[in-house]
Amino acid sequence: MPAISPQPQYLKVKSHLREGITAGRWSPGDRLPSEAELVSEFGLSRMTVNRALRELEQEGLVERVQGVGSFAAQLHRISSTLTVRDVHEEIVARGHRHEARLHTLGKIRADAAQAALFDLKAGAPLFHSVIVHLENGRPIQCEDRLVNPACSPDYLKLDFAQMTPTQHLLEVAPLSEARYTIESMLPSVQEAALLDIARRDPCLVVRRVTYSRGRTVTAVKLTHPGSVYTLEGSFRP
Repeated sequence: MPAISPQPQYLKVKSHLREGITAGRWSPGDRLPSEAELVSEFGLSRMTVNRALRELEQEGLVERVQGVGSFAAQLHRISSTLTVRDVHEEIVARGHRHEARLHTLGKIRADAAQAALFDLKAGAPLFHSVIVHLENGRPIQCEDRLVNPACSPDYLKLDFAQMTPTQHLLEVAPLSEARYTIESMLPSVQEAALLDIARRDPCLVVRRVTYSRGRTVTAVKLTHPGSVYTLEGSFRP
């Protein structure tokens, strides 16, 4: 059997700080242990500790002020049309009526690809929901979502007629990063039925993965009938 390479030493410090921030041991703005304190605690070199802090800073979990110290980062919601826009707010802003119809809600076991996406072991539990959003009674979005139970333990208890998944997840897991892909494609059999369109009708599909405090919170596929939906965006540095 080949020998198993030991874990790099800096990862011990990185994991310790990440877990403390994630668990709320250090709230946003709290000062973290100094490099000298971490060197003493873990018995490592200053260079090794510095690498752990530098990577956490690059991931947005830590803010470092030269000559002052390191602090748990202040996590803000990302709010632009092309990052996270709640469909309820979008519809209401047009002066129209929003309705959500729940079709699937339960727990699944992550396959290999899903486990890799959420940094979990294969077979770990994930929450799964499928919701159709309607504007003035017309389906405009099929939301197929996976949720990390560690980030939203009460997800399966929510009343989605009163609060959308996006609204809830932004509240319980402040957003630090979002990644997108946008493409045009034909709907699946289920999506066509839920959106009341034909299988040959093109759709605009947005796939989004969001992160909070270094953890994957949710992965969602948003399918919109191309004939009734326009994607708008804005950017302000």
